[in-house]
Amino acid sequence: MSVRRLNHAVLYIRDVDRAVGFYTDVLGFETAHLMPGRAAFLRAPDSDNDHDLGLFALGAQAPGPQRGGVGLYHLAWEVGTLGELAETARRLTEHGALVGASDHRMSKSLYAKDPDGNEFEVLWRVPREGWPTTEDMAPRPLDLAAEVERWGADLRTGAAAGSAT
Repeated sequence: MSVRRLNHAVLYIRDVDRAVGFYTDVLGFETAHLMPGRAAFLRAPDSDNDHDLGLFALGAQAPGPQRGGVGLYHLAWEVGTLGELAETARRLTEHGALVGASDHRMSKSLYAKDPDGNEFEVLWRVPREGWPTTEDMAPRPLDLAAEVERWGADLRTGAAAGSAT
């Protein structure tokens, strides 16, 4: 067996309408299928998948994720440009969802939590020729403005560039 890529993720949430609103308003997902009050299936723009994110409601009293407990830490979604990452940072901040930002040398990353406390990452992949050659891979604080100055707001990388970069 050879895994090619993650096709979709599914999250347990408390309220379908609230979660759909968050993921469509903040990250630009589109509603592919909706089962009112029970579930929603969202698709990223330009995705070939039926859905990229499934949301299943457990009800208002359902406990949230347990930080430090066994389970999924976060999901990571990739954007094509630093301009898109900067816009995502603005939207996350506007919604009070941004909880951190890191420079991982090979990617520039934002960390956020949805209304139910599910953590996720939104990243921009540095072009391969910009990857470090050092073994010091500890994350550093992200200076997004400096990265936009260095790489430009419109440089497409990763799958968005149509290459394996």
